[in-house]
Amino acid sequence: MTRVKICGLRRAEDVAVAVAAGADALGFNFWKASPRYVSPQDAARLVPNVPPSVLTVGVFVDEEPERVLAIAEETGIMALQLHGSESPEYLDQLGAYLKIKTIKVGEGFQPQELSRYASASLFLVEGLVAGMVGGTGRTFDWSLAEKAKEYGKIILAGGLTPENVAEAVRRVRPWGVDVASGVESEPGRKDPRLIREFIRAARSAEQITVSSSTA
Repeated sequence: MTRVKICGLRRAEDVAVAVAAGADALGFNFWKASPRYVSPQDAARLVPNVPPSVLTVGVFVDEEPERVLAIAEETGIMALQLHGSESPEYLDQLGAYLKIKTIKVGEGFQPQELSRYASASLFLVEGLVAGMVGGTGRTFDWSLAEKAKEYGKIILAGGLTPENVAEAVRRVRPWGVDVASGVESEPGRKDPRLIREFIRAARSAEQITVSSSTA
């Protein structure tokens, strides 16, 4: 099953909609420069409303490991997404949390580099855009994501919307898909209709893929 992660949640009503629509994971962005930033205090009020079956993920960018662990403990999140230039040794300092390392791919991408991150359980793969850390809202050459799959489970991100996520799932067959801006009415404010449509499209693509493989 392709999992769906709704990222950049800041409001209780958006969390409730995402859970009700069937999201498998929810992302809370602790990078202060992001328009989707949520304070640890606010996240600590949101996370308890998420059922244990839904993975709660904290997104960090080149934060001190001690600070990452402190926020994780304060908020109760289950997983850590490292979205900057964190090294394999950095990830090793983060204990037993499920760790997701963001990999930005572009010209000259060497997929074997993923093998350096032995403690990463998952890799979030998105396109490299100069001057942008994440949330680019832009798609990239998905064949690069297919190459990354040879070295671990991947979450496909970057420019996904209700209109293109089905094609992405059929082509790449990732472990999961990640969306932030593609289900928003404005940065940090989710659109309930788009969340439901995105999850429905991802699920329908999976059904088509399974049917095709067993025909």
